[in-house]
Amino acid sequence: MTNATGKQASGTGRVFLFLQGPHGPFYAKLSARLTETGAQCWRVAFNSGDAFWWPDPGTLLRFTDSQDAWSGQFQTWLAQTKATDLVLYGDTRWHHSDAVQIAKEAGVTVHIFEEGYLRPYWATYERDGSNGNSRLMRIAVSDMADALTRTAEQPALPPDRWGDLRHHMVYGALYHWHVLFRNRAFPNYTSHREQTVGQEFALQLLRLLRRPRHMVERWIKTRAVQKGGWPYHVVLLQLEHDASFRAFSNFASQTTFVDMVIAEFAKGAPSHHRLVFKAHPLEDGRAPVAEAIRASAEMHGVANRVVYVRGGKLAHLLKTARSAVTVNSTSAHQALWRGLPVRCFGTCVYDKPELVSHQPLAAFFANPTPPDPEAYEIYRQFLLETSQLPGGFYSAKGRAQLLRQVVDRMLDGEDPYAARLIAHESTAQQLRLVQ
Repeated sequence: MTNATGKQASGTGRVFLFLQGPHGPFYAKLSARLTETGAQCWRVAFNSGDAFWWPDPGTLLRFTDSQDAWSGQFQTWLAQTKATDLVLYGDTRWHHSDAVQIAKEAGVTVHIFEEGYLRPYWATYERDGSNGNSRLMRIAVSDMADALTRTAEQPALPPDRWGDLRHHMVYGALYHWHVLFRNRAFPNYTSHREQTVGQEFALQLLRLLRRPRHMVERWIKTRAVQKGGWPYHVVLLQLEHDASFRAFSNFASQTTFVDMVIAEFAKGAPSHHRLVFKAHPLEDGRAPVAEAIRASAEMHGVANRVVYVRGGKLAHLLKTARSAVTVNSTSAHQALWRGLPVRCFGTCVYDKPELVSHQPLAAFFANPTPPDPEAYEIYRQFLLETSQLPGGFYSAKGRAQLLRQVVDRMLDGEDPYAARLIAHESTAQQLRLVQ
C-alpha cells in the first residue's frame, strides 16, 4: 500500500495518541485502520462520552484530575506511550491548545480533523493547526495556482444540505447522555463550553420540542424572501460557542456582530434592499440572537426590512441573494462559488484579497465588490487536492469514504499543503534542469 506521494504507507514504529474527537465511532474506526498498518493507538478520555466508543480499555487513558493538572499529565502520557503522533478534533479547546504546543516542542506530528471547509460532503484534515491556525492562511492564491495538478475541471456545486446532520445530532445526544448520567469516574470534568452538560441537554430538548413550529416559520419566511422581489443580502450566522467565532474574531458575542451589521445596513444599503439573517442549522437559542436582531432593527429604523430565518437549506437563500456577510463561517464558500460578494470580519482560511471584499460594510451594502471567479476556482481546487477529503465523521457511508483516504494521508511524511507545494517545486526543478 502506498500513499498519495508514492511512499510506502506503513505505521510500523508509529504511536498515535488520540484526544477528543467527533461524536460517535469515527476514532474507533480510524484507530482500527491505523493498527492494521502496524501502528499503536492510545486514547485520552476526559469524560464517559469520550470513553464509550473506544474499543480497547487497555489503551484508554482517563484524565480525572482538575484542569490545572492537564499539561503535566499530558507530558507524562506522551513519554509513557512514546507517542510519535497526536490526533485531535479542532485545536482551540483548552486541553487541545496546550497539547498541541507541548507536542510540537517534543517533535510529535500533530494531526487535526475539523468539519469540512467545503461542507457538507468533505472533512478537513490538516497538520499543526486548523481554521485561523491553518497553514492555509499563509499560502497565496498564486502559489496555489502554480501547485495545482489540474484547473480545467469545473468544481462541483456545493450541496445544499448537510449530509449527515441527523447522525451528528444523534451521536451528540448520546455523548451528552453519557456525560450527564454516567460520569462518576470523571469527577473533575470541565467542558470547553460555558454551559454545563445539564444545560446543554435542556437546550437540545427545547430545540427538539420547538422544531415543528420552527419548520413552519422557516418555510413561511423563506418563501416570503424568495417571492418578495426585493434585492437582499444574507448574513451567515454561526453558533456563539463555535470555536472559530470565539478564537478567531473580535466579537464578544453574536449580538454585538448583529447590531454592527444592522447599523451599517441602515446606513449604506438602498432603501428597497432587505437583510436576511440565516441561523446556523444547530442553533439552539442559548444566545438571544432572534431578540437581538428584532431590537437592533427597531432601534435603527429598519424593522420592516430585516428577516430572521431559522436553519434550513442555505442554497434556497443564496441563489437569489445580492451578497453575503459573516464573521468567519465556512458557509461563505457556497456564496463564493456562486460568485456572490462576501464580507467577513474574522480570521478565516478564505480571507484572500482575490476572494473577499474589504470595503467598509456600509459601502459594501451599497455596491459590493464580487470575488474573482478564476481565483476562487483555483482556491477551491487546491483545497480539494490537499486538505478536503470526501466523506464525513457521523454517517457510516461518510466514515467509510473518509477512511479510504485519510489513513495514507496521516502516514505521509509531509502535511497535505506542503506535499502539494513540494511536488510542484520538484517538478519545476526538473523542468529547469531539462532546459
